[in-house]
Amino acid sequence: MWQEALRAGNVQSIHPRSHIMGFVRLEINMEFSIINNNGQQRRASICTSRGHINTPAFMPVGTLGTVKAMSPEELREIGAEIILGNTYHLYLRPGIEVISALEGLHSFMNWDMPILTDSGGFQVFSLAPFRKIGEHGVQFRSHIDGSVHFIGPAEAMKIQGVLGSDIAMAFDECIPYPASYEYAEKSTEMTTRWARECRKLQNYGQALFGIIQGGMYKDLRKRSLEDLLFIGFDGYAVGGLSVGEPKEQMHEMISFCASLLPADKPRYLMGIGDIGDMLVAVDAGFDMFDCVMPTRNARNGTLFTSQGRISIKREEFKFDKGPLDPDCGCYTCRNYSRGYLRHLFLSREILSMRLNTLHNLFFYQDFFRKMRDAIVENRFRAFREQWERVFDIRP
Repeated sequence: MWQEALRAGNVQSIHPRSHIMGFVRLEINMEFSIINNNGQQRRASICTSRGHINTPAFMPVGTLGTVKAMSPEELREIGAEIILGNTYHLYLRPGIEVISALEGLHSFMNWDMPILTDSGGFQVFSLAPFRKIGEHGVQFRSHIDGSVHFIGPAEAMKIQGVLGSDIAMAFDECIPYPASYEYAEKSTEMTTRWARECRKLQNYGQALFGIIQGGMYKDLRKRSLEDLLFIGFDGYAVGGLSVGEPKEQMHEMISFCASLLPADKPRYLMGIGDIGDMLVAVDAGFDMFDCVMPTRNARNGTLFTSQGRISIKREEFKFDKGPLDPDCGCYTCRNYSRGYLRHLFLSREILSMRLNTLHNLFFYQDFFRKMRDAIVENRFRAFREQWERVFDIRP
């Protein structure tokens, strides 16, 4: 019944509630609470009907309903509390008809903890030669078979409703770098219009985050946020960073946006997974992160350790009996030597991808656990400086 109401645009028939700024305030299964503040950094908790998310949090990316090389049981064991699913990819394959028939994404992939789904905007952005942007959305050709499809705010909300994620993202356009002020302004205004439509079509029981755009222009970023605050969302994300801009410019924009975001809502920095960038962002007050960096690097033989990055393919590890990281408690480090991991990688064994990925994701989850403790114990500054030395991150 609610799907028909959404398609008809009749949100009031779904769940009549009091109006806020012209929108129906839907009941959602999410609560956000701040546990500890030290300066701008904050230790907080997002509570959903499927579990708690301790923040700052890193969300492993499960593009196609799976975090590559990992089972859901392994994700739970390493401490992942939320994962990310991809609207664009799941829409194309296996398709929302399949996922709907199999009772939603959680049931489909046997994951009973929270899921955040992106809106598909970034994937459409990455298909620049195969897309056409219009007022009502984006027409694009599938990267799989070249078939023509269309996703706009209404379609993005419908797909995410079928997926049944706990947190959905408003549909947006990711502005490329570099972009002229004129292009960035028009794009940001369109993203705001799309956000307004997504908010009107918000699915019952599903939290919805708005996405701040504006390119590298601070006044556009500020205007974008003000417009989204007027519409009213359950959380706020910053998109359109790490798209080719210099690190200094990215960090400046991270700090600028964080200073404007409301304190009583989750703050999500989209697509950022570099250790140094995340330290900057947590220091500025961000709560949530996602990136393919730990899984993609694992498959390519680059591993994150307490001594920094290690390329397991290096000759020096050929006869190495020691664990990958003696300070790591993951399954890989407890059971296998660097010499064996090197052999698996050079032999292109599937087990190499699994063991490397398990380690990298464990490292990220453990890194965030330690970072949360550092915030509570008022020693984040020392924590940041320690890891900047380990990964040779220079200002």
